[in-house]
Amino acid sequence: MTDITLQQAERVLAAALAKATNRNLAMNVAIVDAGGNLKAFSRQDGAWLGSIDIAIKKARTARYFDMPTGTIGSLSQPGGPLFNIEVSNGGLITFPGGLPITIDGAVVGAIGVSGSTVENDHAVASAGADALALAAALA
Repeated sequence: MTDITLQQAERVLAAALAKATNRNLAMNVAIVDAGGNLKAFSRQDGAWLGSIDIAIKKARTARYFDMPTGTIGSLSQPGGPLFNIEVSNGGLITFPGGLPITIDGAVVGAIGVSGSTVENDHAVASAGADALALAAALA
């Protein structure tokens, strides 16, 4: 299994934090490795304490199922094929802000962001995930 390195996780974290700062947001950003273990984390000044756990769970949820948390949320609505999945695995987060991180098509980890609207959380997570994909493409 390919795993995200600490240097790569820090690159993802830095890009996400830069996006949050650019949008004048205070965010919690979590990066997990391929096994779903916390690899890097940052809580910006003023970010909600309650969002720490949410950011970590978004990252783990995205890694456990290798899909964006917003996609899982769509599938977990009443009557959906994944209804009640959020109560599995010690608690999942099934709204936007968590994304798998890939290199050359292989999932190496995930990012989870919390602290604003789900649209902002997703945009900040995307900036982080995209930074690693761009760096890998340029290498």
